[in-house]
Amino acid sequence: MDSKLNFRYHIIHTSRKYTTLIHPLAKSAKLSSGLKHEALNTIYKAAILPLMLYGAPVWIDAMEKKCNTIIYSRVQWLMNNKIAKAYRTTSNEALCILTGTTPIEIKAEETAKLYRITRDRQNHQLDHEAEPKDWTHPADSVSTSKTKRKTRFKYSYGSKNEHGVGSGIAIYIQNKLTHQMEHRLHDRCSNNQAEQVAIVKALEAIRTIKISNNTPRTIIIQNDSRITLESLKNMKNRHQLIELGRLLHWKKKTGTQNTLG
Repeated sequence: MDSKLNFRYHIIHTSRKYTTLIHPLAKSAKLSSGLKHEALNTIYKAAILPLMLYGAPVWIDAMEKKCNTIIYSRVQWLMNNKIAKAYRTTSNEALCILTGTTPIEIKAEETAKLYRITRDRQNHQLDHEAEPKDWTHPADSVSTSKTKRKTRFKYSYGSKNEHGVGSGIAIYIQNKLTHQMEHRLHDRCSNNQAEQVAIVKALEAIRTIKISNNTPRTIIIQNDSRITLESLKNMKNRHQLIELGRLLHWKKKTGTQNTLG
């Protein structure tokens, strides 16, 4: 750890350490004998690269300086040259194409961004595995059916496009539109998650709606997402949104009959 916390010492130390590790490979990676390029490629990706990228989210800002990028690129060039068994005058950019490896500065940035995305998902989880105590009983599996009838109670929809991710719900009582709702989701959410949130939010809303005793109590949920419907039927899928949808679907308090289609 250097005194200015710019991580240049870390980059220099790491490059020297793995340069001395790569040089002995030259003795066992001759042009016509020794380790083949497949084996050398495996050694690089499985052993050397992970060590070079260790802690990348911490020191990734140091790679913005060209001098630091050059130091790491030299280490990658040494390994790429051994893999491709090319001339020493071949550039690292050309060697990356020949060996199918990603330039080290891009790989470091990818590693840092992947960590940040994973960390944010852990801190702001929308959907994750439900606890076993919250699982629905296998006997309460959800059934679906294809229908072209007009919805008697509600319709749910989820969408993801260049404008963002969102869920929309339209609730009909006896073919009359009575409620409309929309929910904005995080941009990292998928289209399937938007569809699942739409079903969950619609079922939650239905429990709070007061209807007359003369209104039929059959609830028809219309959703055109095959993946979502199959996930609800698949009792091995224990994601929170799916489990919550099953739980609300089989609530006995309302005394209603629910149908998914």
